[in-house]
Amino acid sequence: MAGDAEIDFVGLSHELEAQELDAPGGVASPQLYGQLLALYLLHNDTISSKFLWKRIPNNIKQGNPELSLIWVVGQHMWKRDYPSIYESLRKDWSDSVKPIMNALNESMRRRAMNLVRKAYASINVDDFAVFMGMPVAEAKQAAIVEGWSLDPQSKFLTPKKIELVSTVTLPNEQHLSVLTDYVSFLEN
Repeated sequence: MAGDAEIDFVGLSHELEAQELDAPGGVASPQLYGQLLALYLLHNDTISSKFLWKRIPNNIKQGNPELSLIWVVGQHMWKRDYPSIYESLRKDWSDSVKPIMNALNESMRRRAMNLVRKAYASINVDDFAVFMGMPVAEAKQAAIVEGWSLDPQSKFLTPKKIELVSTVTLPNEQHLSVLTDYVSFLEN
């Protein structure tokens, strides 16, 4: 796996699901289970990750501690415990899951940034750093890069709100006309 940015995680996920289904005796390799579990977490598909965890045979879980470590990340995601998620991600992962776990770490930080942006008018820098799972200096820099403002005296960050693009609404008559044309096209 060359660079993390070059990996098609969605395609890899589909490929691994197919390999799991085709596995002899219905039991895949521990590496496949680890990658698939990590990919489900990357895609924020905690339900699929939970069902995958339940169908992994116990002997494979017990023989591969990395699987349990990946699942711990999933459990923290389920609880939305961001500081614990980041702590769980700070492991020395095997080469097969390292790019996925690195991408998961970045994805979690983007999600956290967007949550703070939507939920807070202002937030203390220390609280923001904990929520982002990074040191205060890095958290400040990440916020400033996003265009947030920092009050140095109160140490509060003010998120830059994302401007919502308004959708064009059609008058009811025009909307009905479009639907009528569409149905007429389908009938002919």
